[in-house]
Amino acid sequence: MFVRNASLMFVVLAASWSTQAWAQAANPAPPPPPPSTEPKPFISSAELAQLLAKGDAARQAGNTFPNTALLRLAPYTANLEYRTAVGPASVHEKEAELFVVLDGSGTLVLGGKLVNESRRDPNNLSGTATEGGTSRTVSKGDMFIVPENVAHWFSSVDGKLAVMTLHIPRSAQ
Repeated sequence: MFVRNASLMFVVLAASWSTQAWAQAANPAPPPPPPSTEPKPFISSAELAQLLAKGDAARQAGNTFPNTALLRLAPYTANLEYRTAVGPASVHEKEAELFVVLDGSGTLVLGGKLVNESRRDPNNLSGTATEGGTSRTVSKGDMFIVPENVAHWFSSVDGKLAVMTLHIPRSAQ
């Protein structure tokens, strides 16, 4: 009697699990909402500290932290880029870029030529690194501007590197 009831229970549980899996596959979680385009001309130091803490928590959990808009006022957006590893090199063909190091340190390379160059979108090129260029160690409090059409990347990240980036379109220069 127990064996027959156990078998019946197994069949019922298996059917329940497969029904739940099918329902989840048929109704996947909705995609995240698109980034807001509403103006946001101010961020408090407390809000910035919370974002940096979220980046630290993601890093400690072995996860990445997505680029996050800090300020928005068309045509400008200031983003938080939280890096824990070396990423791709870039060339922005129609805009300059201002960087402010908010936390951490790394090695910035400016200039040179992109390695394994590819077109990311109509206005930007990317590569796996740069050949040539000038290296400089950067850390919290440092600021620098990358002119348009200049290759740049962080060739090393010392644990973490949190930077605020502001793209300055050619029309605003």
